[in-house]
Amino acid sequence: MRPIWSGAISFGLVTIPIKVYPATESHSISFRQFHTADGGRVRYRKVCEVDGRELDQSEITRGYETATGTLIPISDEDLDSLPLPTAKAIEIVAFVATESIDPLQIGASYYLAAEGVAAKPYELLRRALQRSSKVAVAKFAMRDRERLGLLRVRDDVIMLHAMRWPDEIRSASQVDVPDAAVTDEEIDAAVALADSLSGMDVSELHDEYREALETLIQAKAAGTRPEPVTAPEPTRSAEVVDLMAMLEQSVSDAKAARGGNKDQDATVHDLPAAKKTSKKTPPAKATDKKTASAKKATTGRKPRSA
Repeated sequence: MRPIWSGAISFGLVTIPIKVYPATESHSISFRQFHTADGGRVRYRKVCEVDGRELDQSEITRGYETATGTLIPISDEDLDSLPLPTAKAIEIVAFVATESIDPLQIGASYYLAAEGVAAKPYELLRRALQRSSKVAVAKFAMRDRERLGLLRVRDDVIMLHAMRWPDEIRSASQVDVPDAAVTDEEIDAAVALADSLSGMDVSELHDEYREALETLIQAKAAGTRPEPVTAPEPTRSAEVVDLMAMLEQSVSDAKAARGGNKDQDATVHDLPAAKKTSKKTPPAKATDKKTASAKKATTGRKPRSA
């Protein structure tokens, strides 16, 4: 594994030289575009919109386009002249409680390795993070921009998580929240279902779609084609949904799944008994034709035959 960046952690007056390694990798399968007629690769070329000429990289520069369409050139010299005190340093600015960090802010993750004579100060910071049960908020620069970061310890290694700045998080108030009434029994049933699905080792989860795609590619490369796998169609109905019935069926399915996997230790809980009520829904008034018609269309529809 090769480092992608090197610098130093600034911890008060303590400087810790480090190397930065990517902590994650993508296993996504990439496709190429090609000409159907002759199999030739289709590539993207950089063409000027004014004269239609294909450009070499040396002829291309960067710039900022204003709202009126004016282009303002920004050169490497312009960027180099900007004050960037964290250009080669990860500057710790605060220690905060782990639960105070919103996961929405966390982005790419990196491993930090001690470099040269940094073994002792690296160990000092690692032990301080572990003993305090806190995480460190830091500023650092990567790819010509200053970023916000988070330092924490994972498996005895200090990790750096890139973070979004607070003003980059959109307010949840922009999302319309439905105003729907649910009963205590339905909430208890949902909690029971959540308990039924607890205990799974998420480290055993894998990308089934990618595995199927790899099988398809290998089969076609060998001149064959595997049998297609048809995914079940999601249940869609315009009828009124009985949440309790759906939750009961879900718990039953969870029990069946646990029964087929003896390695799972999680307990599957039964749903709480729904409280009986003597209240009855009054019939629709005959004079209210619209209400009666709507109710008939919603609840009186015959189920589809299997």
